[in-house]
Amino acid sequence: MEPRFNLYASPVAQKVAKYVNSAAKAVESAGLPETIPNLVLLRASQINGCGFCTDMHYKDAVHAGEDPVRLNLVAAWREATLFTDAERAAIALTEEGTRIADAQTGVADDVWDAARKEFSDDQLAGLISLIAIINAYNRLNVMAGSPAGGYQVGQFA
Repeated sequence: MEPRFNLYASPVAQKVAKYVNSAAKAVESAGLPETIPNLVLLRASQINGCGFCTDMHYKDAVHAGEDPVRLNLVAAWREATLFTDAERAAIALTEEGTRIADAQTGVADDVWDAARKEFSDDQLAGLISLIAIINAYNRLNVMAGSPAGGYQVGQFA
């Protein structure tokens, strides 16, 4: 599959990516448990139908030591027994934050309360920011038609 538009060859898109990556770097100081970002990045990418990001975040997570079985169950996390309460709260917030237009209130109170119970203020700020950032990247790649399957770990390092 050929991309509809090659974002990675565009100087403007490269500049945007530089700034978005800077925001993502700030999330690292939030103190989130190390498993959370990989689950959040993967789940939002799945929901948004971003094959490029789903491929990248799955491979990056496996490379970082995440269990492929857990990653394969992210889309069915409610039925899976492999996730902690904090991971469940983060995935639920990711789902509602990604599908924000699908609910009259955005994020339901019970989903917010579960996240609030599991995370500190800094962690919540990081989690909310990470969800927003991955949604931005998903939209960039989906609109440009970035193909999935060819990502190599460390490709953008």
